[in-house]
Amino acid sequence: MQRRHFLKTSISASLATVAVGTLAQESSPIKLLVGFAPGGVTDLFARLCAERIQSELGKTVIVENRPGAHGRMATQAVKASAPNSHTFLISPNAGLVFLELLFSRAALGYDMLTDLTPVAALSTYPLGMVVNSSTGVTNAKEYVQWVKANPSKGIFGTSGAGSHTHFAGMRLAEAAGIKLEVVPYKGNSAVNIDLLGGQIPAASMAASDFLHHKDNPKVKIIGVFGQKRSSLAPDVPTFTEQGFDAVAGDAWMGMWTSKNTPASEVQAMSAALEKISQSPEFINALKTKMTMAPMYRNSKETDQLQRAELAMWRPIIARTGFKPE
Repeated sequence: MQRRHFLKTSISASLATVAVGTLAQESSPIKLLVGFAPGGVTDLFARLCAERIQSELGKTVIVENRPGAHGRMATQAVKASAPNSHTFLISPNAGLVFLELLFSRAALGYDMLTDLTPVAALSTYPLGMVVNSSTGVTNAKEYVQWVKANPSKGIFGTSGAGSHTHFAGMRLAEAAGIKLEVVPYKGNSAVNIDLLGGQIPAASMAASDFLHHKDNPKVKIIGVFGQKRSSLAPDVPTFTEQGFDAVAGDAWMGMWTSKNTPASEVQAMSAALEKISQSPEFINALKTKMTMAPMYRNSKETDQLQRAELAMWRPIIARTGFKPE
């Protein structure tokens, strides 16, 4: 029995090594496409991964920015890529899941479930709600009471209409039985400026933004939208803990490729990413540079994750009545 187990383990390890070796020996570079401009969170994350992939596989890795149409241009390019072009997409889950639910197939130019193959999920980070201290609010229950008492002030800012943070805020409104109106901005900087200045009383943000306000007396973080507290913000309670079933999940970053990409290449990249995700150096860089935590999921697990999110968000978004412009 022990010999059989040893042989099975050895064969599996050998196959993974062969797969990684095959990808490393290919002459053309690996391309990581990003659907957003340089300098943003997704771009920085892609470059962090590129360095580690290049080191792990001993192969040139290029990050290509294809901004436009909320990230759709990069996804379309990955879908259309040749089977052996070593082309991959780096994206937050919202960059695929929410667009899939908001736009028609014709507008998207792809179907995420039939045209793309998930390679791996790589990191996670919470979303939270922050309020201006002038409201006198210190927790979720007080915020709900404040909005009921001040219905004209029931507005919150986000970095964009149709974003994960947008619908997270609407989840709280639905769970608490209050009316909230979203004020979409073009980017996080503008949201932060108006929140701190009191032009908006609240904002729904990702961890990289709301944790910057942790010790700022001008604002108060009142809750996170995950099912459990985040290791990045262990002192911030979930909305569920505070009596509101406003679970909107955590955001996460992942890698996808075309359905035409050979399974061996998907396996090779996924295996390399698994090793990278366990590296203390990578984990530390995620936390200190990206305000993210590691979360490796293989191709099959990532597919299950994205399908579960599509199923969860489809009726929620339908109830909001939101239509992209």
